[in-house]
Amino acid sequence: MAKKFLIPIVIGIILILVGGFFWWQKREIKGSPKDYVIKETGEGKVIENKKAGLTVKAPEGWEIKKIEIEEGAIAFYPPDIMVDWKEGKIVLPLKKGCRIETSVGYGNVDFMDIKIELRYSYALMGMKFVNFEETTINNYRALKSIFDIQKEGAGTGMSISIPVNNRVYGFSVVWGPSEKEKCIQNFNNFLETISIR
Repeated sequence: MAKKFLIPIVIGIILILVGGFFWWQKREIKGSPKDYVIKETGEGKVIENKKAGLTVKAPEGWEIKKIEIEEGAIAFYPPDIMVDWKEGKIVLPLKKGCRIETSVGYGNVDFMDIKIELRYSYALMGMKFVNFEETTINNYRALKSIFDIQKEGAGTGMSISIPVNNRVYGFSVVWGPSEKEKCIQNFNNFLETISIR
């Protein structure tokens, strides 16, 4: 009798997983790493994504790297950062320094959708905990998440998600041990340079 109920449940789960996979394959990618343009100005390096209506200023003296993922992202880090690299990407946790990242996702989502997506992403990275709070960044409602993705010791980071119309502007910072205050100050200064149109 138990098998009569178990088989339809297993088949149902398989159908949901297969359907979810095909839905994921058909989703539309609306952005590209090519959307990000790095400009040298009298005020320093400015990164612009005209398609997304986003402009940010790089922290002075920091390196800038385009991240070639689906919709693209930009990473900023100081030249004295100490990290492990794998396939041209920084591997967390950092040994020393800060890393700030910005990206734009497309879709009409709310804070609950963002929380679910972040929890899933952090879980894939081995997250220890996450704490969410609503805040305001440059007059936009934003969701701040504070997370620890390191398996041992300090490895905490913070992200800011700003949903505007059909876009989610994402900004995050991670830091090495004992560099929290300095990195949060750098991140707060960076957030002040954000312009969303």
